[in-house]
Amino acid sequence: MPANLPPQYHKAEEAYRKAPTAADRLEAVREMFRLLPKHKGTEKLQSDLKQKMSQLREEVDRGKTGGKKTGVSHRVPREGAGQVVLVGAPNVGKSTLLAALTNARPEIAAYPFTTRAPQPGIMMWEDVPVQLVDLPPIAPEYFEPWLSSVIRSADAALLVVDLSSDDVADAATAALDLLAGAHTELVGELPYDVEDERIRHIKTAMVANKLDADGSADRLEILRDWLGPRFPIEAVSGLTGGGLERLRRTAYDLLGVLRVYTKVPGKPADRTRPFTVPIGSTVIDLAREIHRDFEHSLKSARIWGSGVFEGQSVKRDHELHDADVVELHV
Repeated sequence: MPANLPPQYHKAEEAYRKAPTAADRLEAVREMFRLLPKHKGTEKLQSDLKQKMSQLREEVDRGKTGGKKTGVSHRVPREGAGQVVLVGAPNVGKSTLLAALTNARPEIAAYPFTTRAPQPGIMMWEDVPVQLVDLPPIAPEYFEPWLSSVIRSADAALLVVDLSSDDVADAATAALDLLAGAHTELVGELPYDVEDERIRHIKTAMVANKLDADGSADRLEILRDWLGPRFPIEAVSGLTGGGLERLRRTAYDLLGVLRVYTKVPGKPADRTRPFTVPIGSTVIDLAREIHRDFEHSLKSARIWGSGVFEGQSVKRDHELHDADVVELHV
């Protein structure tokens, strides 16, 4: 988080965390944006707040017009360090990837439109669980009306394409265009500024699947030339497992988080379940993540990890690094 944020901003941020309704959260985020100093160092946070306001406005509007809800809900509750959705045209192998990377067992068939509803699974990257969600395909002849809202609420996306098809780039572009028409843009890097607040940007990597197919190397080169400037591309085979370990790391990196372990004074660190916090988080951010009361009761902290000597005492605003071990004193 940028430095020199005024106390009023933090007060509004606390109101956001405690807000019981979407309308209350929207009002708090608007206040955060009003109080945020506008300079280059806060451009990323400005963009994040604008997207959050857009998402909350949609949530408030749905609540006003929805009335009594009936039918099936397609919302997928988050689990793990974050939620990454699998997006792509029909028959690109999304379900095969979900089965290869997670504990899920989706229906897999050699015909399109097998997936009709969100299919979640938990993927492990080292000791961090990440939720992957397989979604129905996106194509001009088949585009579920609820699909864009599920993608907009995710933390990141993997755009899966089919290296066995000569139309690999065209199919990917068609899916991107359909989502853009629903104010949902998949991007390799999040923009610093968003002029149209209706647009939701989702950080995305491209997964070039079926690397084992005949002619895949040539199609991969075409894909890199065409869409490589827009997205990082991971070439994999969901069938043989080639490239899947790199893909695990890529999916985790999309979340923009880091791992932190905690320990009780006089005892070893608990390495069974790391906390995950946004990159750039500080000791006080971790304390707040563990328990909101710790924000006020935290007296000191010791850290074992990057940039410190073992067990060094640090201030509340000390920036955390991946795999740090933190001992909080409250």
